[in-house]
Amino acid sequence: MSEHKSDISGWLVRRATWHLWVVVVAVLGALAGRSARVTSDGGMDNAIVVRAARIWLAGGSPYDDPHFLYLPSAVLAAVPQVLVPPGVLGVLVPVGVVGCLVGGWVCALRLHGVALRSRFAALGLIGLAAGFAPFAHLVLLGNWTATAVLALPLGLLLAGRGRWVAAGTVFGAAVALKPLLAPVGLLFVFARRWRGAGAMVAVPVVASVGAALVLPDPAGFLTRTLPFLLRGDDGFVRLYEASPVAVLPRVGVPVAVAGGIGVVAAAVGVGCAYLRWRRGDGGPLRLSETAAMLMLSAFLVSRPSYDHYLLVVVPVLVAGLPREGAVARGVWFWLALVPQLPGVSWPYLEAVERRAFRDAVTLCGLAVTVAVHCLRSAGILSPPPPLPVPSSRGAAPSTPSQGAPPPGPPLLKRRRG
Repeated sequence: MSEHKSDISGWLVRRATWHLWVVVVAVLGALAGRSARVTSDGGMDNAIVVRAARIWLAGGSPYDDPHFLYLPSAVLAAVPQVLVPPGVLGVLVPVGVVGCLVGGWVCALRLHGVALRSRFAALGLIGLAAGFAPFAHLVLLGNWTATAVLALPLGLLLAGRGRWVAAGTVFGAAVALKPLLAPVGLLFVFARRWRGAGAMVAVPVVASVGAALVLPDPAGFLTRTLPFLLRGDDGFVRLYEASPVAVLPRVGVPVAVAGGIGVVAAAVGVGCAYLRWRRGDGGPLRLSETAAMLMLSAFLVSRPSYDHYLLVVVPVLVAGLPREGAVARGVWFWLALVPQLPGVSWPYLEAVERRAFRDAVTLCGLAVTVAVHCLRSAGILSPPPPLPVPSSRGAAPSTPSQGAPPPGPPLLKRRRG
């Protein structure tokens, strides 16, 4: 990123002063501190995994709890938390979640070549933490989605440097903890990086099979959790799901029709991601936008699909803002995020149980925006017309013609003797 540009992008990538970093520390510290004060076991969602580990240590099956939706390897990964005193755990988990979110932002900045000490690095993190509701929500819940928020940009950073096997290992480790990044496996298929794909599959398979052998119900994930995910029978969980498959039946759409709409939308999204990869230009935007489109496609049809899942893709896309041609430079990208502004009370959606409608608007808006951008980058759709350029002399704004060189300075007439 060049610091010598005269536009806003040049200002953003210049070095930030210490005042901004004080604000960053204050905002992140406040989020972690609040979660430590009002939660136990590191948050409601983290408590589910810790409880599963306790059940296993007591000789029971962690899959007796229908809300435990993780692979067997996550049970062993949660065992160290059981050994930590609850008071200490209530502090360590929020700090760890914030650390994962900050680490994901750092990796996303590195992916796009943005300086870590820039104004954009500080302001972007402040904006995500204070202006994007799922950020604080994820810290409060202590959900293991935080590992995917860190793993996606880290894996893309490694892939961008040609280390596809290492990227597959990172993605595989994240899937072993929570199978959220599984759709990114298609990125390896698009790129024909079979060794990386093999690493992504091998890590969670080996970890889960090894962990399942020490569980009293080795096939519990396949016999209990997977059917639960496919049916989506939990009425409580359904109130917070943001995918069209879950939201449309709440407004009277038949379940079968809603499922068909979700499947078709996901298939179209995967097709757009493929075109972005095959026909688009190279560079970090190609990686980040293809991966984001794959994840958004999965969220459109997956059960469950919560608001904090958006944190997997939004930071990676926002970090590309200083780059010309990034999807985050479009107005529709930011309009899709408006329902996630904290503190805004939307009519008829004030109840917590109706938050899913706001989340669905953001999810669908982001999916459509990124899909259209992918098609434009692939040359399928024509780019939007250029914005009018105002004249420096106060004349009417003019629209530059495509391909025409910028006007040069007026020729000076030679004065005669």
